[in-house]
Amino acid sequence: MGSPKKDENKGFFAAMTSGLSLFGNAMHRSVNGLLGYEGLEVINPEGGKEDAEDEAQRGRWKQEERESYWKMMHKYIGSDVTSMVTLPVLIFEPMTMLQKMAELMEYSYLLDQADECEDPYLRLVYASSWAISVYYAYQRTWKPFNPIIGETYEMINHGGVTFISEQVSHHPPMSAGHAENEHFTYDVTTRVTLKRDGVVLDLVPPPTKVNNLIFGRTWVDSPGEMIMTNLTTGDKVVLYFQPCGWFGAGRYEVDGYVYNAAEEPKILMTGKWNESMGCQPCDMEGEPSGHRTKRVYSFLQNVWHVADTPKNDQFQFTYFAHKINSFDTAPKKLLASDSRLRPDRFALEKGDLSKAGAEKSRLEERQRAEKRTRDAKGHQFTPRWFDLTEEVSATPWGDLEIYHYNGKYTEHRVTVDNSDSREEVDIASIEFNPWQYGNLSPNSPHSEIPS
Repeated sequence: MGSPKKDENKGFFAAMTSGLSLFGNAMHRSVNGLLGYEGLEVINPEGGKEDAEDEAQRGRWKQEERESYWKMMHKYIGSDVTSMVTLPVLIFEPMTMLQKMAELMEYSYLLDQADECEDPYLRLVYASSWAISVYYAYQRTWKPFNPIIGETYEMINHGGVTFISEQVSHHPPMSAGHAENEHFTYDVTTRVTLKRDGVVLDLVPPPTKVNNLIFGRTWVDSPGEMIMTNLTTGDKVVLYFQPCGWFGAGRYEVDGYVYNAAEEPKILMTGKWNESMGCQPCDMEGEPSGHRTKRVYSFLQNVWHVADTPKNDQFQFTYFAHKINSFDTAPKKLLASDSRLRPDRFALEKGDLSKAGAEKSRLEERQRAEKRTRDAKGHQFTPRWFDLTEEVSATPWGDLEIYHYNGKYTEHRVTVDNSDSREEVDIASIEFNPWQYGNLSPNSPHSEIPS
């Protein structure tokens, strides 16, 4: 994975996570960046400036937790994130960044519809609605666990989609992912390809900002333009995410147009990224066809709406987020490196913060020990399912290498699925093992690579 140049193609997940500093990307080098703001400005999304003091006392944090965590973080203001102490598990959700990437597939049926659609403009309506749908899940503001290098996540049993992601680098932390079914392929760091006609869609999302990380109710805003371009035809859709104004004015609202290659408006789109999106044909003036009054939406065609969600869920998970953590979506002979098997993630899911913290520290120390061994041996970590390319992309954090899916996971799954083995394995009993070196002790960095 890598984040391409600002004005060129940006992987959707890469672009969103680079904006969501809450998610702990270590490329945000200072604690200020990790927190998402330079000062302690508190913004009430439903009020005005005078409501900031009251808003600061609200949110998911207990007062003692807020004060304790802020004191700990305050000591590190201006320092390198990578030199910090282990972050407390109370700010985490029981999911890793690799699993978070899989949430892009919740409404994958929209990409199926885009592939089946013969109208080139409606095709962009469906595809861009898929891109918008992701924002509902991404308003959840707990921090996912950073994957261990070599860690993976596999998902099947969802709309025919096969999804694989892998942590390919530790410093800087980079993940790569690939999703595919009979209708489309999506490489998390590149583009969507619709299989029927070979259409390639390029997406540039708006910037995303996190507000009130510690004080007040944490909330996400993504003001700006989302542009999806059909690189095959030159048609495109431009959607504007309204910024949140005082007393919540404009929050969640999205509207814009699908344009043909001559940049003439063809379809009007409007809706809210936390509710639904609709569309309607429009004239050359951008007005709904057959109507001369401004902004008449009574005949909108509904394209997408948010699925039902659990009530009062502790981490604001959707049903699909719970499905991602479930072994029901795991394939036969799950890789031992899968995020579901992480003991810290599993303990947090069960509500055992003490065990989750201890396991998280143990895994991080094991990772540091393995790095010392790798450095001592002069070994370079080699991902299993993605290959490092010769491409290098410039980002605000420096040049990053690009990884591409190598197809080996597809071959692996075919072999496993065609095997005659009838051995039943309790998936939950598999020990988490993303390690390149076997039997590695933190105090003995000289183990051999396992065969």
